[in-house]
Amino acid sequence: MARAGGGATTVMAARWSLILLVAVGASCAPDLAAGAAASPAGAAALGGVTLRAGLRQVVVDNGVVQVTLSRPQGHITGVRYNGERNLLQYAGGENSGGYWDVVWNYPGSDQPRGMIDMLDSTEFRVVSSSQEQVELSFRSTYDPASPNSVRLTIDKRLVMLKGSSGFYCYAIFEHPSNFPSLNISEARLAFKLNTNKFNYMAVSDDIQRYMPMATDRDAPRGETLAYKEAVLLVDPQEPQFKGEVDDKYQYSLDNKDNVVHGWISSSHPNPMGFWVITPSNEFKSGGPTKRELTSHVGPTSLVMFMGTHYIGKDMVVNLAGGEYWKKVLGPVFIYLNSSPKRGDLRALWQDAKAQAQAEVSKWPYRFLGSPDFPMAGERGSVAGRLMVRGRYMSNGDMPAATAYVGLAAPGLPGSWATESKNYQFWTRAGSFGRFTIGNVRAGVYNLYAWVPGFLGDYMYTFSVTITPGRAIDLGDLVFEPPRSGPTLWEIGVPDRTAAEFFIPDVDPKYVNRLFLTKDKYRQYGLWERYADLYPNDLVFTVGQSNYSEDWFFAHVTRKQGNVYVPTTRQIRFNLDRVVADGTYTLRIAIAAAHMSRLQVHVNGGARRGGVFTTPEFGDGNAIARHGIHGVQWSFEFAIRGYLLSEGENTISVTQTRAFDEFMGVMYDYIRLEGPSGSVRDPTGGA
Repeated sequence: MARAGGGATTVMAARWSLILLVAVGASCAPDLAAGAAASPAGAAALGGVTLRAGLRQVVVDNGVVQVTLSRPQGHITGVRYNGERNLLQYAGGENSGGYWDVVWNYPGSDQPRGMIDMLDSTEFRVVSSSQEQVELSFRSTYDPASPNSVRLTIDKRLVMLKGSSGFYCYAIFEHPSNFPSLNISEARLAFKLNTNKFNYMAVSDDIQRYMPMATDRDAPRGETLAYKEAVLLVDPQEPQFKGEVDDKYQYSLDNKDNVVHGWISSSHPNPMGFWVITPSNEFKSGGPTKRELTSHVGPTSLVMFMGTHYIGKDMVVNLAGGEYWKKVLGPVFIYLNSSPKRGDLRALWQDAKAQAQAEVSKWPYRFLGSPDFPMAGERGSVAGRLMVRGRYMSNGDMPAATAYVGLAAPGLPGSWATESKNYQFWTRAGSFGRFTIGNVRAGVYNLYAWVPGFLGDYMYTFSVTITPGRAIDLGDLVFEPPRSGPTLWEIGVPDRTAAEFFIPDVDPKYVNRLFLTKDKYRQYGLWERYADLYPNDLVFTVGQSNYSEDWFFAHVTRKQGNVYVPTTRQIRFNLDRVVADGTYTLRIAIAAAHMSRLQVHVNGGARRGGVFTTPEFGDGNAIARHGIHGVQWSFEFAIRGYLLSEGENTISVTQTRAFDEFMGVMYDYIRLEGPSGSVRDPTGGA
């Protein structure tokens, strides 16, 4: 499981000696004592943004918000707003306030799980300072004398604008060609909020609730369950949370849905909101369907720029010695709001959503001081129309309505889903299949797409070169989904999730009350419900069973005594006629997998060629992390006609690896196709 304050080794970068006071004209002030907060009155009087740079801290203030940062480390130690001295929980050590960190490693390391580095900066610089805006830089670079020094140059930036109710954060990660190799499994920006103020969390319109305290998770108030992130609250400070499970993974979202999330201080006389707004996902790994953490008990809010959650090691950024690489992560906007109507928490959420849309409309920002962030005029666009050519479905091409269409690094069909080094740009096609992808950084890309309702991945035959100011129209593009013959039967919907399948009610002893009637897959312990509901394993009869009621959403293991054993799913179906010398095709699309291997038996596998086995695949751990999908896997099995019978048939699927409760798969879609039309159609239809 991902760390929650442990697991990897924490490495603090060496601090250089203190840098002298930076002069910034009229905005300068005498050095501030460590921990002191400056009054916003001066900025308000000036009507703009002011900066005070001391030996140990830097304060930037626009009369609405004041932010204090440690110098030269660049950690955010204070956020002052609405009369409150500090909205952050800052204790002076690691994992407090606002900070960037990475989980990284290098070949030959003695830390197999990697190292956490808090990215302490060693150089402070004022990029710009005026009444209109201030931009600050906190920079660090690899130290060859320290083996555990992150092998990157990292420039953390903070920007504050005049009159803005918030501030912007971004970072520039660079691996010069003379730096040695490393890998990065996680890069994030974290905010630990004031525990005495923030108690109501909002992640989406439907995922909002009062939250327990972080101390409720500690023994004896909390009882750790199968892994450290999941805790049963047995004696919380507020009785309303007693008997609930708290787990940060219950609040994860796909990148495409993660625009704004945060916390509200509901008990304050003038409730305040602290919001993380992500105006673009171009800098995030894994494309629009990559699932990641948001906000959780702490109170904590995260921006996950890189991470392996729900997908696994394929998401790790591997940088070889001699390889040059640079990426701008962000900016994201930290937005603060308040409500004069005490208790009107929904108004704060709606205002945060409106601000998020305003930020989206301003992308790409025009005010950043880094040449590594291209403005709108330095970007290009691509447009076209995507059509689907579905044999056995339509005589003509069909518009790929609602298709996900994107530009990502050159690769293979579907490779965008595990791509993390570079930028990605995505959109949804309209009802006629038309799409436009705007504000694309200059570079060479492949154009990828996938269409809900159809199997497979599309990739445009040629690379697409984006140049500044140029609009490219690719015209009509045709996607031919994989298919060998007519559909004999199907289970599920090819949408890359398991959401349409049967999701059981949670065991009452593991409940999260927010998800009793919606997003039930987010509940803890559903893997244990399979054995309760299917003591003899699952049997699905085509034409009688209903996949939304009879197909358990996760193919999990079963515990017998003290060991786990594989489980088998049996699909029963009838064929009126069989083409003995024809080839039938079984397609199994997987929505998520963890350390799995599937074995397929056709009619018991007694006849030669009737058993098929996949390689081991997947390490996304989506079952444990309450996901409904991870990354897509597709398998195709060619079944010779002589293996089938006229009348009753059975196809059994066993997940053979069973060392713990989290090994297993989630199915997206299963389809059996008859032989192609060149042979007698066994369905008897057209």
